[in-house]
Amino acid sequence: MSRTATSASPVAFADAGLVPVGALAGVGPSLAAKLEKIGIRHVQDLWFHLPLRYEDRTRLTTIADLRVGESAQVLGTVDAVERGFRYRPQLRVVLVDESNATLTLRFFHFNRAQAGQFAVGARVLCFGEVRHGQHGPEIVHPEYRIVHGDASIAPEERLTPVYPTTEGLGQKRIAGVDERALARLPGDAELELIPMEARADTDLAPLRASLLTLHRPPPDADVAALLAGTHPAQRRLAFEELLAHHLGLKQLRERVRRHRALPMSGRGELADRLVASLPFALTNAQRRVSDEIRADLAKAAPMLRLVQGDVGSGKTVVAALAAAIAIEAGAQVALVAPTELLAEQHLATLRAWFTALGIEPVWLAGKVTGRAREAALAAVASGAPLVVGTHALMQEGVAFANLGLAIVDEQHRFGVHQRLSLRDKGREGDQVPHQLVLTATPIPRTLAMAAYADLDVSVVDELPPGRTPVRTVAISSARRGEVIERVREACAQGRQAYWVCTLIEESEQLEAQAAQVAWQELTTALPGLSIGLVHGRLKAKEKQAAMDAFKGGDTRVLVATTVIEVGVDVPNASLMIVENAERLGLAQLHQLRGRVGRGAQASSCVLLYQPPLSAMARARLEVLRETNDGFRIAEKDLELRGPGEVLGTRQTGAVEFRVADLVRDAALLPVVHDVGERLRAHHADAARRIVARWVGGSARYAGA
Repeated sequence: MSRTATSASPVAFADAGLVPVGALAGVGPSLAAKLEKIGIRHVQDLWFHLPLRYEDRTRLTTIADLRVGESAQVLGTVDAVERGFRYRPQLRVVLVDESNATLTLRFFHFNRAQAGQFAVGARVLCFGEVRHGQHGPEIVHPEYRIVHGDASIAPEERLTPVYPTTEGLGQKRIAGVDERALARLPGDAELELIPMEARADTDLAPLRASLLTLHRPPPDADVAALLAGTHPAQRRLAFEELLAHHLGLKQLRERVRRHRALPMSGRGELADRLVASLPFALTNAQRRVSDEIRADLAKAAPMLRLVQGDVGSGKTVVAALAAAIAIEAGAQVALVAPTELLAEQHLATLRAWFTALGIEPVWLAGKVTGRAREAALAAVASGAPLVVGTHALMQEGVAFANLGLAIVDEQHRFGVHQRLSLRDKGREGDQVPHQLVLTATPIPRTLAMAAYADLDVSVVDELPPGRTPVRTVAISSARRGEVIERVREACAQGRQAYWVCTLIEESEQLEAQAAQVAWQELTTALPGLSIGLVHGRLKAKEKQAAMDAFKGGDTRVLVATTVIEVGVDVPNASLMIVENAERLGLAQLHQLRGRVGRGAQASSCVLLYQPPLSAMARARLEVLRETNDGFRIAEKDLELRGPGEVLGTRQTGAVEFRVADLVRDAALLPVVHDVGERLRAHHADAARRIVARWVGGSARYAGA
């Protein structure tokens, strides 16, 4: 579900027959086809096709009171008109009003007749978003009309709704269709799907009144609340949308649970041997999460568990213990990571742990070719117990003998079909593999409640002993020389440093140092120090050689792109410099910072930024300076960027809403959860119809 015009539309909820939208007056085949493009097929769909936002045309604003970034309605007199052809044709109309301030209206698409309307002295009523112009405030392509003579101006009585639409379907047209659909809106008893006993303690507004308020805000409506999305009518619809989402995920979870999985309830001897061989003791959090996984694996229903934890919390050990349980049960285990660098890191770690137990992991990635690939494929097909790889594991031609556990690291970086293809490689009839999903991006509790209602969630919320907090500072790029000197001092003390750039090659468009240029600069500035270079365009062998040299201590400074964001573990590295840190998101910066502080010595992260900083960039850097807590950082990331960015849902298509906002409406989620459980227990049909109303036939990647 999305706020865009292509969002899934609710399907009908009434048990009586559906009324096609073509039954409405004025809706012929052409208009019906346009409406179908945005998922509107029935009259009932229009009732829940809600405004994206509102425009306030209920009052006039003087030019002197205009605020940049806000939309406003202005009545002014044409003071000057200018037609120019600099770069492209444009029309500039300067208005003046009773406040004696001026506003420029700018048009890039216009005709001669349109330009002729703006005679000096003409009165113009216009509406649009105000922005900074060369000569004060301006509005580009405003909506406007010429006010003839002394005609009085009557502002709109209510806010103007702006609907999701599509090409060829303007606001006035869809608003007119909505009006005709609302005339058929039934009473509360027929509309309401949440039984009274389930919503008795929710303080929810009536549904019918809420829909009418949102489509036709009355003159006395709380304008500020509607514009902020906090009006009781919006809260009512947001609640039901969140409830539908929650119920839909629970339904999908039940569908997955109907499958069978191989019960893995052995004595756990292999896992115990693994723990005994480790050079460190497990934390209490690792033991707790491992016990939760062990209990899941013992069941005949497939495990579907998300393990989240901060950078360096030790999720790989938890995954390895799960793998040991599955291998002891006679099943194969596949661990897949989104990049070769991260997958190779897992391979090295698991090889060190499992080879001593008599198990040699099989490696399968895109760079494994020829006879090596044939040998790997044959080993997988014949039942090799542990397979590590990248997307290559999901491709056709990779056949498992008995895949019982699929482990996916950084799951949000895989597409839906990729995850499904890996699961299906272990599918035999109604039996599917257990699934363990790992993420090093801490997810705020409110977001996890909404996004992962179909998953069991475990949190590794304790760092291993010996990890030291990383001191973080933000420094202007103007002090670059001081930072280079700091690198020299760290290396002189036997430490190593990362220098991360956001581009591979120089770009005239972006003020970012290219990795290649930074490498050349540091090589010149730090003679006598061995400086390595890693970026995504290197051949796999070159990349691995550079990483091995840094890990072995032969290279003192590693210049890299964000390819080293996850998976690299060099305890001797105690200094991280990130160039153009203002261009990266909080989660990515936190991941990069997590590459240091992995040893006992004090570590630092230097965020080099290019001034001036935007307000959002300044807020991001300030959060990183204040805390190393990944969950607090994730909460702030959610606040700044929204759930789609935090979860990476551009790829998954999940957790986007038409009315609800997971940040604004977070307080509703516990109540949504309670009402949802009551409906599932006592009103299964109502739960089904609520999901149908809001989600329709759209499917989530839950089973993947």
